[in-house]
Amino acid sequence: MGQISNAVATVDNGPGAMIERYKADLALVMPTHIRPDVFARLAVGVLRQNPKLTAAAQSNPGSLMSALMTAARLGLEPGTEQFYLRPIKRRGQPEVQGIVGYQGIVELIYNAGAASSVVVEVVRTNDQFEYIPGVHDRPVHKVDWFGDRGDLAGAYAYAVMQGGATSKVVVLNRTHIARAKAKSDGADSEYSPWRTDEEAMWLKTAARRLGKWVPTSAEKRNAVIERVEPLALPTAPIVGALEGADPDEDDGPVDAELEPEGGWPAVAEVPTP
Repeated sequence: MGQISNAVATVDNGPGAMIERYKADLALVMPTHIRPDVFARLAVGVLRQNPKLTAAAQSNPGSLMSALMTAARLGLEPGTEQFYLRPIKRRGQPEVQGIVGYQGIVELIYNAGAASSVVVEVVRTNDQFEYIPGVHDRPVHKVDWFGDRGDLAGAYAYAVMQGGATSKVVVLNRTHIARAKAKSDGADSEYSPWRTDEEAMWLKTAARRLGKWVPTSAEKRNAVIERVEPLALPTAPIVGALEGADPDEDDGPVDAELEPEGGWPAVAEVPTP
């Protein structure tokens, strides 16, 4: 069996089999617009593409299921820019860590139905940027999209609410971003999005701050709910994800009652032919 085929077999007979076994448990906490079969296929797919992630899942299957449970209850797609899955080492042992991406936070804002659009952008040193609170309703950002924009200098985010009003505008400079990065668990790891996709993490930091000022929800609102209660408060899991339980800033807890009694089972090792 070739290396690629062996990696696929390892996933399908190990972590992949466990995902399938507990798909019903994941489905119990998913918002109604998420399809469990699609969610499971995405999770297995990202494991197949990343042997080191598979190894981490083999070593600590509970960490994989905890990350997937968080993604499931937030209604975000695992292994995408909505919700990253990455291998890390904690106290020398490999495990899987889940991180809400900036696109995931934007999705949660849209789901609440209170915002008609969400703007999250980075500012680079050669851009023209102006925002004076009380003078400007929202930032004035002029970009030469086809020229050299320079280094990352900052990021901003705001939402245009239903009816046209502008939410609070979040503006972050390099110092703000550096503080957020310093709080991130494993930011210097070779697998950290701070190293592999730095711009996305600047965007995520701005979106995360915006999420504290506008409604967010794991459940998509239908047209009737949007008209009747567009400013519904965020649900408890979302508040946790955006205000301190975000895995890229600390070890945000996973609800103990969502884990089977005795914890998740060990994943059987698949012998190498």
